[in-house]
Amino acid sequence: MTERPHEEPVRQVRPHPAGTPWDRPPRPADVDPAVLGALLHRHGWQRRGGAAGRYGRWTPPGPGGGGTSLLVPVSRAFPDSDDLLGDALGALARSDSPAAREVLISLTLPSDEIRWWRDTPSGPAGAAPWPADEQLRDAARRMLLAAALATRARAGYHGARHRGPATALLRDVLVGPAAEGRPLTAFAPVPGGRPLAVRLHQALHAAREAIDYRRATGGMDAFDGAVGAGVSRELTEALTALVRGTEGARVAVAWAPAAGVPEGCAASAEPVEFSPGDLPALREASARYLRAEPSVPVRVTGAVVRMRRSGPGGEGTVRLRVLAGAEVPHLRVTLGEEDYRIAGHAHLVGLPVRVHGRLERRGGFRRLTGASGVVPVQVDEGERDRLLKSLQEDLDYFEEACGEAYRDGDRK
Repeated sequence: MTERPHEEPVRQVRPHPAGTPWDRPPRPADVDPAVLGALLHRHGWQRRGGAAGRYGRWTPPGPGGGGTSLLVPVSRAFPDSDDLLGDALGALARSDSPAAREVLISLTLPSDEIRWWRDTPSGPAGAAPWPADEQLRDAARRMLLAAALATRARAGYHGARHRGPATALLRDVLVGPAAEGRPLTAFAPVPGGRPLAVRLHQALHAAREAIDYRRATGGMDAFDGAVGAGVSRELTEALTALVRGTEGARVAVAWAPAAGVPEGCAASAEPVEFSPGDLPALREASARYLRAEPSVPVRVTGAVVRMRRSGPGGEGTVRLRVLAGAEVPHLRVTLGEEDYRIAGHAHLVGLPVRVHGRLERRGGFRRLTGASGVVPVQVDEGERDRLLKSLQEDLDYFEEACGEAYRDGDRK
């Protein structure tokens, strides 16, 4: 039987295509008037009259709306509903308002929306320091990854475990451009991205409660219980990055109107607030999670991709590409002389090995300690050919590097 890689290739959060012309709004037939009205209200549009029970007139928030006014039917009960929806969608596509673009994104791709605010001291005319936007985006990315990791497993410290599948969960998340004075918004499509949004919603509230308990009583016990809601070292570090250097920060999760509110979650999209006064508790929790997470006994199957030892005999270190048994893509393993010899022979004939040990939390669960019992593992011909091809590529690289070093020595 073929052993398959445990980790999926790492994927990055797909940025919102800034500058893309929104000249292709969804078709009127695909839009629920109630959903459009709910999204307009969420994004700050104001309803200012209209025929009661038939349609409402909506205007955009703040300055820069360009006089845009939308007539949105309250239902499809009237013959002109599709015409009004078509006019409204066309006006949204032509509008320069960021609120119009965000409404169109959520209509085109029904999504739960996650927003981040950082209250930073501003310069002249509201200008912000250059790194401020980068800091906001970095903290948001780390927070989404922490939530994605918590959908895979509940742990105080994930380290390198589950990174591939967790990052793959973010591949369809859209991140909107942050306009001046507006929050950064991520759109998590329903249904695929909903577990991510739900876990983040629950973890943020649990973190807030644990911080309040720490500040009121001095105890850290609440952080232990918060792990079950998705709080981890990765989340507390993301919150630290979000709050550090600000006068306060907020995070809110708003559910897609078309999908409704998930079971067990609050309908309100009120943001969860954090302040610089929370930083000591967050830092203490990060250290606590790192100390408390235990090493894990495992039996790992992996392909040997690198070998090194200081002399012709004795113990040596190998690097394994994990095929099964651990939730990390690679492991570093120190082996005794006999186990090192077996691993070397398996490497030369294109076979993976199986080894017992403990996945050590130090270094992010990338190291196997107490390793023993190395044995080759039989695989089918296709997998063996792939391993041998990888070995040949390594040998070609080694010969090329040695050849260059030899030529350099001759020139000297």
